[in-house]
Amino acid sequence: MGNIVQCCHSLSKYFKCKDAPAPGEAERSPLLSSEESECESPSMPDDLEDDLLTISPGGKYPHLEPEHFLFPDIILSSNLGGDVTLVEPMVCLLVSEEEEAEGQERSNRWRNRGFSEVETQTEVETQIGMGVQTQTESQADVQAQTETRVFNNQTVEREVNTLRDTGASKEMAVQEHEILSYTNTKLMEELNTDEGNVFKLQQTTVAAQENTGFVQTEPTQENVTKSECTSVMPTEHNNNTDENTESQTKRSISSTEVGVNFDPAERSVDLTQQSYGEDERTGQPTVASDQNVNEKVCNVIHTKTNMSPSEEPTDQSDLNADDIQCHDPVRREEDDDIKTAPPHEEEEEAEMKQTLFLVDRLFLAAPHVKAPPSQESLEDDRPQQCEADKRKLSIGDAVTLQETDFTVRIQPPGKESFELQVSGQMLVAELHQVLMEHEISCHCTCFSLQLGGVALDSLSELRSVQGIQDGAQLKVVEDPYTVRDARLHLRHVRDLLRSLDPADAYNGVNCSSLSYLTCYTRGDKDSVSVGNRRASEKESADCSPPEYILPGCKDRPLTPLQPLRDDWKPFQCLRVLTMSSWNPPPGNRKMHGDLMYLNVLTMEDKELNITSSTRGFYLNQSTTFNFNPKPALPKILCHSLVELLSQVSPAFRKTFSALQKKRVQQHPFERIAAPFQVFTWIARHGDHTLDCIRAEETHTSRMGQDEQTAGQSREWNEELQGCRELARNSLQERLHRERSIFKTNSDFVAAATRGAVAVVDGNVMPLNPGEAPHMQMFIWNNLFFSLGFDIAEHYSPLGGNTAAHAAAICDLRGAQAYASVDVEGLHTLGTAVVDYRSIRVIAQTIVPGILERNQEQSVVYGSNDYGKTVFTHPRFLELLDKTSKPLRIQRHQVLDHSNSPVELCSGIETKGILGNDGRPYILDLLRTFPPDLNFQFSETEERMEVPRECQIFGYPQRHHHSLASLRPELMEAFVQHRYELYGKMVSRDLIQTEEQAMEQSEEPLGEPRIGDTATSGAEFQRRNVIMKACKAVGSVSDSCFDIRFNPDVCSPGVRFSSECVEEVQRQRQLLWDVAAFLLSNQIPAVLRDCLDHSAVPMDGATLTSVLHQRGVNVRYLGTLLRELDKVEDRGRLSHVQRISISEVIIRSAKHIFRTYLQDVEPAAFSAAVSHFLNCLLSSSSCFADSCSDELLSRRRSRRRRSNGSRVPLLTDSVWARLTPSELWGRIRTEAGDYYHYTIDSESIDDVIKKHSLQRISLLREIAIKTGIQVQLREYAFESRHRPVFAEEDVVNMFPVVKHLKPTATDATRLVQHAQVAVQQGLLKDGHELISQALTLFSSVCGVLHEDVCMCLRLLGRICYILGEYADALSHQEKAVMSSERIQGIDHPQTIQDYTYLALYCFAGGRLSTSLQLLYRARYLTLLVSGEDHPQVALLDSMLGLVLHGLMEYELSLKFLQNALMSTSKYHGATSLKHAQSHHLLATVYESKGEFRSALQHEKEAFLIYKSQVGENHESTEESSKYLQSLTQQAVALQKAINHIYRNTPACIPPLKLSTPSFPTILQQLNLTCGIILVTLSAKEFADLRTEMKGKEQVQWESWKKT
Repeated sequence: MGNIVQCCHSLSKYFKCKDAPAPGEAERSPLLSSEESECESPSMPDDLEDDLLTISPGGKYPHLEPEHFLFPDIILSSNLGGDVTLVEPMVCLLVSEEEEAEGQERSNRWRNRGFSEVETQTEVETQIGMGVQTQTESQADVQAQTETRVFNNQTVEREVNTLRDTGASKEMAVQEHEILSYTNTKLMEELNTDEGNVFKLQQTTVAAQENTGFVQTEPTQENVTKSECTSVMPTEHNNNTDENTESQTKRSISSTEVGVNFDPAERSVDLTQQSYGEDERTGQPTVASDQNVNEKVCNVIHTKTNMSPSEEPTDQSDLNADDIQCHDPVRREEDDDIKTAPPHEEEEEAEMKQTLFLVDRLFLAAPHVKAPPSQESLEDDRPQQCEADKRKLSIGDAVTLQETDFTVRIQPPGKESFELQVSGQMLVAELHQVLMEHEISCHCTCFSLQLGGVALDSLSELRSVQGIQDGAQLKVVEDPYTVRDARLHLRHVRDLLRSLDPADAYNGVNCSSLSYLTCYTRGDKDSVSVGNRRASEKESADCSPPEYILPGCKDRPLTPLQPLRDDWKPFQCLRVLTMSSWNPPPGNRKMHGDLMYLNVLTMEDKELNITSSTRGFYLNQSTTFNFNPKPALPKILCHSLVELLSQVSPAFRKTFSALQKKRVQQHPFERIAAPFQVFTWIARHGDHTLDCIRAEETHTSRMGQDEQTAGQSREWNEELQGCRELARNSLQERLHRERSIFKTNSDFVAAATRGAVAVVDGNVMPLNPGEAPHMQMFIWNNLFFSLGFDIAEHYSPLGGNTAAHAAAICDLRGAQAYASVDVEGLHTLGTAVVDYRSIRVIAQTIVPGILERNQEQSVVYGSNDYGKTVFTHPRFLELLDKTSKPLRIQRHQVLDHSNSPVELCSGIETKGILGNDGRPYILDLLRTFPPDLNFQFSETEERMEVPRECQIFGYPQRHHHSLASLRPELMEAFVQHRYELYGKMVSRDLIQTEEQAMEQSEEPLGEPRIGDTATSGAEFQRRNVIMKACKAVGSVSDSCFDIRFNPDVCSPGVRFSSECVEEVQRQRQLLWDVAAFLLSNQIPAVLRDCLDHSAVPMDGATLTSVLHQRGVNVRYLGTLLRELDKVEDRGRLSHVQRISISEVIIRSAKHIFRTYLQDVEPAAFSAAVSHFLNCLLSSSSCFADSCSDELLSRRRSRRRRSNGSRVPLLTDSVWARLTPSELWGRIRTEAGDYYHYTIDSESIDDVIKKHSLQRISLLREIAIKTGIQVQLREYAFESRHRPVFAEEDVVNMFPVVKHLKPTATDATRLVQHAQVAVQQGLLKDGHELISQALTLFSSVCGVLHEDVCMCLRLLGRICYILGEYADALSHQEKAVMSSERIQGIDHPQTIQDYTYLALYCFAGGRLSTSLQLLYRARYLTLLVSGEDHPQVALLDSMLGLVLHGLMEYELSLKFLQNALMSTSKYHGATSLKHAQSHHLLATVYESKGEFRSALQHEKEAFLIYKSQVGENHESTEESSKYLQSLTQQAVALQKAINHIYRNTPACIPPLKLSTPSFPTILQQLNLTCGIILVTLSAKEFADLRTEMKGKEQVQWESWKKT
């Protein structure tokens, strides 16, 4: 990355010899296949083991294929199908429909995002569920509707219970997933006997494994217990081979203490908690077992989940599960009062023989621990907490934070007092900021707060203020101004006057961003009566959507993307507010307190000259050409500029008052600044207004510093490191530490971004101005900036400039990994990577003293010359050894220049430096993760060692650089896969050993064996078994399972001693195994995820997320596309193919654009960018040949005079000679070289036509990836006579920033506990926990943050399930606005949030608003993905239902018919989803009186139900009854028509045309969105238990006989 040490070395050489030339030139899912299906169920207390009901799965039914299932997202079902472990009766909460291993994978998916994206966190925070902040994107990738895949009953072992319907003996099969139950009081009391079990999950997973008959156990996704050791023991996961088998296995295994010491000291933390065979976004820890009885292996690893931190007890806090009481029977009974109509087609979801119930995907990120077997005995299998970790966070701690809220009365000067609710942990300075935003006191900035005449310290918390209590009165006391205060006041007034202006959001400044939710929800909240509102809306609502939203419309207008509010007209309070030319005040006026002078032109065209003094503001007598600072009439002194202007300008007073009313009507989420700047790729063309504040800020040199304090800069490194060194013992200390880290990091990112832009713009003087521009380095505002080029040919062995460009991101990922492990005493640099105008700038904090020493003195650990000289240091070895466990880095030895072995705990490029401040720093972390051997920079591999799987796929391939590395998600998936094999091998061999021992014991022996000898022999055999298994799976230890990777085995220049040759070869083979695992397992898993709709990418970003969650790099896109072509049902993956091809094209174009723009002169940027876009997206071949800003140069010559010589045309430059055909050829070449995908089309037009791509979607993708901002207007892409883009269409170019993203670890733990609680049916407790987490997240990160958004989303879902629609609506509204502000107005997650907000609005009676929100979601989906996408099927079904409810039958039919076609394409014509679409159409046709069409569609639905679920199924019977009703109505109608035609007098009964009822529509909407609520009585449950136990006993007797 700009190798900071190398940069400093180059600088030292430059300063020593400035004339010397530069040395270098350029620088899973229920829907996955049975082979890998995995699910898990919540753990049960030991004393409930007898209550686990199990039967063997029945026969395999072909009608239970996944494509036949509707999309249940949340199910409360009494008709539990198949075999399932029941926790308790009353109500079972089943949720989600998508992935077979979704229960396992959700958690991983959320946490994985912490590592899948560079901005997110990793490791120990990952252990704590760090991916929570990224859950938002991962959820966006998941469709609300998916299907379940049937699994081979002979190869899948599951907890299965057949539930019988009351009054019927038919078996109901429900989606396999985890069971969530509102348990009855009796069972709840039993659960309460073991406090810790509330938040412990039985780590059982079912994996369909053919030809395997032994246990598979997977490593935990997060090493959450410091000293947790488990034994191989029978789980409560019941199989055909039940209790006796378990007891036998317990005797044979537990007695010999089989297992591996998997203490965190021996095992490593999964970076991303990804579980093998799962969607990494949701992976949960699992233990897979096969159902082969003959193998006698029915035991699995039973792991209790303890949420204590894993690797560093001194660094991490423990959330004591015992303190979290979620087992309140009373609450459980209250939860049973959910009132929701039972679904019409609940059994459509209940059609699987193997059944595990899964919670809503939103709640599946719970931290489950899959610890490998331990040497501890069964009694020691309970979670153990680290003794060193004394810190425990109880719910009481978090509740205390909320209970400290109280109300204070604020008394502003000269105005009425008002009440304000504040939080106890709020700082006085934060209250100061709140008052500056309050409607009454917004004009005040320079004041202090006093309580009882005593001024409050601005840095103290309110609860620490002596005498403060509920109802206390705080007095606002005006303070005298300083120059800084006056400037801040002027800035604040400017912000108030422009508070409704979206210009800052368009320009990407002041952390402003766009939000348009209120455009669709305004005016609907005024109605008081829900019933009246519902009735009035049906009568008066205009339901007609714009033409471009209707199905089949090809137009994709852009202007609706940023709608204009009709009632928000611009408010102009002043014509001019600017600094006076008389500034600064002369010395004599400074003696009178003058600070600055202002010029104001009011709306009455009155010129005012204002003096800002220490006492306030007043008018002076100066004019434009005459300086007279004496006060003018009226002689009014006001402490606020707003007060003064209100006194002298009636127009200002009136307009400002109206502005304030509009401003306070905005939701706070619309006004609050985001922590990180969000840029919009398209913006309206606005007029450039006069703004003195903006002008002054631009012309000062304070970028990145205190905005109002020139000449002062921040010590960024000291701030960041100081924050990390803060105490972390108590909850308050951790909150303070994390809040400080987050705030300092966000300030650093903002400063780094501004500095990088200034560097590229040429506004910063380089340290080495004599070097070539690409080799220059900069220091500005105590930040070090280097460019992403190869400095002094440092990266030439790795790939030159390409490697230098990639090294920046690799280094950032490494910094994220180490920062997330958060080892006390080890320091990393603050780092940000900024891509601006195609130049990569790396911003880093500066190690104290590094610029004062040469490189030989700086580096005390690692190598700066690729292994020629290697250093080590005991302090770094000790610290890095702590990180090697969670990061899976093998401690190894390399040879230095003197052939002496040197020990390292990291990649050799990782450098350790001791700063002048005494802190140990590590930097250049680009080799944190092991290399990807499928992509190699040079052909050095012997073909013999390449696995056959890799050769089949055509690997290894030549890559542009040698820094291609494996993703942490892949490493964890591979480790879990190997751990499964390890567990199976150990279990199998131990059982065989036990059998042999038993056989020998039965034989007559000549001499009795001594007990000790027998014991030692068994111990010896046990050790041999473990040693053999460890060697087989590639463990670095021969006594326990511990897979780690050596990042240096393929590094150029690294040498190993002869003693290490065999170990190095094993490590190379291990890396080849990982590479083969990616190709043979993970890429097919991605396709299965998409085929089963457990992952539904909508654009390039979400596709990238889907790949990363499986550990697949984007460079494998070509392989993904080739494998997609081989899929039998590839038609159902057409959307994935379309997005993948678009991504290949756009990323290839981005690579070309990067080099294209680097040679463009600044005056031609807009022309060059528009030319490139025309070459890429325009169908026209004729482009403008001149620039609008072309100027003439008139120079006089002594020899002759001329009328002027033309300045060389900008279009004569190299960039202007680029043609569409040339660009397309280069794109095809880049796609082949980088992604190894052949594009066989001759032009972009051919690709667009062949794959039905959208040009507008391609424009959005290229703009987002390169930072281009285009003008908001309609573009005629199909025009062949004029170019699409003109220069004026390129509005701006923004920096694309990648940075670290810390979060609140305690809040993350609370969310994980909440998810476990929800999975166990404890909705109220889950709600409480998430509320506490929301408080902590808001305290650390502010309200506009991904984690806060996630909590709001979860709270909204829980409230909706509980029937609290108003609360659900409130939470979801905030979630939508938060998504718009921090993700973008057209991000797929925003679309998802709009969809669920529409559902909650409908449930709350706001039908018109619901419809408008769905229209908005459909428009955004069309813009992002096009109409041919599975998301459109969901939206069209919802739109059809809402319109049906509003009795807009024709419109409803249009959307439902389109949904029918989409469902048929993406889910199959025989799927139950397709049957539901037919049924919805039938109900609309019935309401219209068109019984023939209704009969036709319902017959189709009936046939699907009959063929898929059988004639006796409830859904089939309901469809049959509905058919009879339709037939009777059709016959009655025909008779009436016949009588009318024959003029036969008869008593014609009136036709009964059904009108849609609100509960029915809501029920169908819930079903469509995957929410089903059904009751289960205690009697039904008791009967079921008795029946299941009887079957269980029969099976056990049968097993004993065999």
